[in-house]
Amino acid sequence: MTMGWLLAALLITLLLVRGAIAYAHRRGMLDQPGQRRSHSTPTPRGGGIGIVVAMLICLPGALWSLPAAWPVSVIASLLGALLLVALAGWWDDHRPLPVLPRLGAQLLAVLWFSFTLMATGLSWWWLPLLLGAGTWSINLHNFMDGIDGLLAQQAIFVASGLAWMAWVAAQPALAVATGSLAAASLGFWFFNRPAAQIFMGDVGSGSIGLLIFAFTAMLWRVEPALLWPALILSSAFVVDASLTLLTRMLRGRRWHTAHREHLYQWLVRSDRTHAQADVAYLAWNLLIAAPLTWLAYSHLQIALPITIVVYLIAAAAWLALKRRCLRRNLPGGRHVAA
Repeated sequence: MTMGWLLAALLITLLLVRGAIAYAHRRGMLDQPGQRRSHSTPTPRGGGIGIVVAMLICLPGALWSLPAAWPVSVIASLLGALLLVALAGWWDDHRPLPVLPRLGAQLLAVLWFSFTLMATGLSWWWLPLLLGAGTWSINLHNFMDGIDGLLAQQAIFVASGLAWMAWVAAQPALAVATGSLAAASLGFWFFNRPAAQIFMGDVGSGSIGLLIFAFTAMLWRVEPALLWPALILSSAFVVDASLTLLTRMLRGRRWHTAHREHLYQWLVRSDRTHAQADVAYLAWNLLIAAPLTWLAYSHLQIALPITIVVYLIAAAAWLALKRRCLRRNLPGGRHVAA
């Protein structure tokens, strides 16, 4: 049963992404190369629909049928939230959706899921924090979906780590549900690895952001201290997206508009290939995030200090690599708008 859900998620995604490529070509859903884009040829978008459908099918089965099953209310709200975020993203992939309706759908989705999670016995004081964290997770994963293979690779890593923690914490239902996301992301990665045959689109990036938030929150619900190793898993994306947003706001940029200021984008602008940029993030995940996640999980009493150290190291690495890219691209390393 356990392997069955993982295999189903992988196969459903493989099948649907293949169909999404043909669909995108018929509908003209192609991302064209441009000044603010990192690809050089027109590429279909919307392939994340395969991940969404796979999760809509596998999530309820895993969370309800396996040991340590979750309440039906939580499962239903997670599926409803996923559907809301995916529909908003699917709409935006077909034709631009204004910011306010898209943000409204995200807030409603996160509020719906968070409300039912609170109803399992958590203090309602946590609701605003969950609402902010969930909305930011949706958007930061959208921001970080800008080069071939990067978001799919990250989703495989984070979901696999969360699944491992859930399994060791005697939560088979949550472990298999989270593992299904890793399997579905692997199925999409086969088509999205450099050079990408299709892009994930907002339908996929927003949905992955919601699911990573939801699975992290569910793990936190099982054992609050597990939040810290879970956050270490996501450190590469959280630091890049957060520091990029912060620096753009401090410099008075239009932070909500499209740009090429993330570290992964600067790596590509510095003549690295998409594959080389992916390897840089993979190296952080495997050499830093993975062992320190294990250390924090094994020593939950000091998990918070370990997490703080990881984020400080990640911030220092981000600054160092960003400055190196700037020096390589611009005389004197001066900063320009992207």
